[in-house]
Amino acid sequence: MTARASLPYWHIDAFADHPFAGNQAAVVIVADWPADDTMRAIAAENMFAETAFLKADASQDADWELRWFTPTSEVQMCGHATLASGHAMLGANGGDRVRFRTRKAGVLEVSREGAGYALSLPSSRVEQRAMPDILAALGIDAPCFDVVEGVEQTTIVLLDDEAAVRAVIPDMAALGAIDRMVICTAPGAQTDVVSRVFVPAWGVPEDPVTGSAHSVLTPFWCDRLGRESFTAFQASTRGGHMTCRRAGDRAILSGNCVTIVKGRFYPAG
Repeated sequence: MTARASLPYWHIDAFADHPFAGNQAAVVIVADWPADDTMRAIAAENMFAETAFLKADASQDADWELRWFTPTSEVQMCGHATLASGHAMLGANGGDRVRFRTRKAGVLEVSREGAGYALSLPSSRVEQRAMPDILAALGIDAPCFDVVEGVEQTTIVLLDDEAAVRAVIPDMAALGAIDRMVICTAPGAQTDVVSRVFVPAWGVPEDPVTGSAHSVLTPFWCDRLGRESFTAFQASTRGGHMTCRRAGDRAILSGNCVTIVKGRFYPAG
């Protein structure tokens, strides 16, 4: 019997210090890029917010090429699956840092930091805008800030306090018709900042913990808090903590990861 082709595979909880918290990501290593439909099918099989695909980088700009897929589509940047990829590669290969070359987000780096990791992402700039469709879908009235430079198709909705963030009950069908990542955020009760993130248009109704959202929130809240770092909690059912720091035009997100499964993925019959 011919052996079935398989791929190295990790299931990792990112921005978590114990199993079953943070955000789940799959990390898959490929020798050559599969067809996009195949990567979407693998991501749909995993049913995590994102599956990261890694291919050895021949350009010398980085260690790996990196692409991310939700169960329905490829995304331009994903923070938690990049952190998970760093955790997997540093665990497998050793070293203190690993660099990933992406198609739209440039070169991203994960480095060891204490017992966890630091993830460097490009930060984003927002401007206040009227977003009545989003507010109607969320069932609230609050100021909205839309990204004008950086992570595309992302809107921040600024609420008064953590209780208001936790109380949001979106109309997912209405929000799913709007091609955006929507971040509801406020000052936190036990952390400096709290948030929830909704992305039903991309196949993720509520994301457990979102690195790319915090690359937008980092300059937003640093400006409002009057300092260059803060603690953050994403108040999803699973929940996840991180520290966010502004470093020039980069957002540095610090957190831990936990490996849940390590094995082989068999994409062909």
